[in-house]
Amino acid sequence: NTLKTMALINQSHPEEFILLGFADRPWLELPIFIILLITYPMAMMGNIAIILVSKLDPHLHSPMYFFLTNLSFLDMCYTTSIVPQMLFNLGSPKKTISYMGCAVQLYFFHIMGGTECLLLAIMSFDRYVAICRPLHYTLIMNQHICILLVSIVWLGGITYAVSEATVTLQLPLCGVNKLDHLICEIPVLIKTACGEKEVNELTLSVVCIFLLAVPLCLILASYASIGHAVLKMKSSEGRKKAFGTCSSHLIVVFLFYGPAISMYLQPPSSITRDQPKFMALFYGVVTPTANPFIYTLRNKDVKGALGNLVRKILNFK
Repeated sequence: NTLKTMALINQSHPEEFILLGFADRPWLELPIFIILLITYPMAMMGNIAIILVSKLDPHLHSPMYFFLTNLSFLDMCYTTSIVPQMLFNLGSPKKTISYMGCAVQLYFFHIMGGTECLLLAIMSFDRYVAICRPLHYTLIMNQHICILLVSIVWLGGITYAVSEATVTLQLPLCGVNKLDHLICEIPVLIKTACGEKEVNELTLSVVCIFLLAVPLCLILASYASIGHAVLKMKSSEGRKKAFGTCSSHLIVVFLFYGPAISMYLQPPSSITRDQPKFMALFYGVVTPTANPFIYTLRNKDVKGALGNLVRKILNFK
């Protein structure tokens, strides 16, 4: 009986997964490998630069930049949870990941993704208070409130990932050890699983409505109020600054939420073959690489702080 049980467990959970990636299109592997090799260090350096200037420049010691440093840290962890695995997958003939490695990636990737969904909503609330309630801004967005909000956001992301990933990992795979993906991701594992999985699909959809649709509605509501307040401003300089800050945040929101919604707000069984691969490349690589550039190129304060930091380093040398 014990041997039978062990055999069933081994059959249900393979020792390793074969990540098929672009096995049907091998010509895509080298260009994507080169792109990842260039964008990954860029993403890391860009996000480290934002964290450094936000911490070192006294002018950037405000709630907006506190949330931005959290976003940069998240993006670094987010891209690190999948890109090294993608590089290994694309650059070597061995396309495997151990079951434990897959589980660890599943947890980390979804913790970062879930937390980012909620953090972007908090960042839009911060902009709403700054522009629509400027006289109460320092009172509402004090240091304690900011730390509390960020703690809630991280706790929310961890709760979502741990619950969803744990339930997904318990699904029987009936000896199947091939995943048609570059990484381990919840919708693909649900799609690969055998037996009854309708409950898992429904649970994922309901959880993702709260994690994706609700924060996105709050973001859009915040920006509708911001837009109304900005148009009422007398000073053209004030209008320009408000639009510059808010437009960069909105670009980041759409870059992140667009692919995430297309992936998570439909049943995993209806996902097409290549959709998860390109979406993972997008929200795991494009967004973390683009974010630092979007925030620096459209923000005079960050550009000025970066210039000061570079000058200090050169003078020191």
